[in-house]
Amino acid sequence: MSGVICQDWQDRKPKMKKDLISIKDLSIEEIEEIFLLTDKLKENKQKYSQSLKGKTIALIFQKPSNRTRVSFAVGMFQLGGLSIYLGPNEISLGIRETTRDVAMTLSRYVDGIVLRTFEHKNIIELAKYSKVPVINGLSDLLHPCQALSDLYTLREKWGFLKGKILSFIGDGNNVTHSLLYGCSKVGLNLNIATPKKFQPNKEIVSEAVRFAASSGAKINLSNDPLKACKDADALYTDVWTSMGQEKESAMRRKVFKNFQLNKKLVSQAKRDCLIMHCLPAHRQEEITDEVMDSENSIIFDQAENRLHVQKSILLKLLGEK
Repeated sequence: MSGVICQDWQDRKPKMKKDLISIKDLSIEEIEEIFLLTDKLKENKQKYSQSLKGKTIALIFQKPSNRTRVSFAVGMFQLGGLSIYLGPNEISLGIRETTRDVAMTLSRYVDGIVLRTFEHKNIIELAKYSKVPVINGLSDLLHPCQALSDLYTLREKWGFLKGKILSFIGDGNNVTHSLLYGCSKVGLNLNIATPKKFQPNKEIVSEAVRFAASSGAKINLSNDPLKACKDADALYTDVWTSMGQEKESAMRRKVFKNFQLNKKLVSQAKRDCLIMHCLPAHRQEEITDEVMDSENSIIFDQAENRLHVQKSILLKLLGEK
């Protein structure tokens, strides 16, 4: 949540617009508030069934989507509101009309906007000119809703996050970046193993290290997946080739071949180590069927919690006091 996110959540006079652009803009208190509200939403869905009655969100999606689109649409419905899907053919940001004009127009129709896009600058510009809250549904730089759901899922399984070890194996991509921000905020130790030319953004790593100094989290980067998995409490991977990188797929399969989440890597982690993936998964590529379908896999719990955590975010941004 950008801009005025550090304002007290309860400061509603006058009500100030808040966005969810990056986890780096959230305080640990705000993250915990999201998680506590998510607990309540999971416990009693009916209690909040009319919380956003009469409100509408626009889903601007420049990329294909399963979990993000469905979870936001269903979540808004379960809160009593409405969602409008605007795919690439309806809105082409910066092509059919400027991002600024899209923001200023939709602000007069809807109560919030979710954008799933390629370039992160699109999120920034949309939020700048929108008069209603903007949520980052994914950009090439960040995926905050995914990482918040991941952290919530681990909290749900363990009861706490501080001091545990999460190891991410694969590409230093948007999910990795948001995990860096999230783990460093909540005190969850994070090991990241990537090929040398696929390490996470240096500026984001530096910011995460700074946050970790306050939370007590340890951030470790390496190019050795076996080392990164050592004594981990949870192992996480993502596709080697993300949307928009299809031309690189053959090259990436060669570069990442030793970063497959398989039985060998899992054997380095703790016996009860949890297995994570943000989906969609390319089975037998970045993760084996054996690992993905194991008893320790919480992959589909992660997917489900996208719905619950995003409902909490929607209530925080669009709801009344």
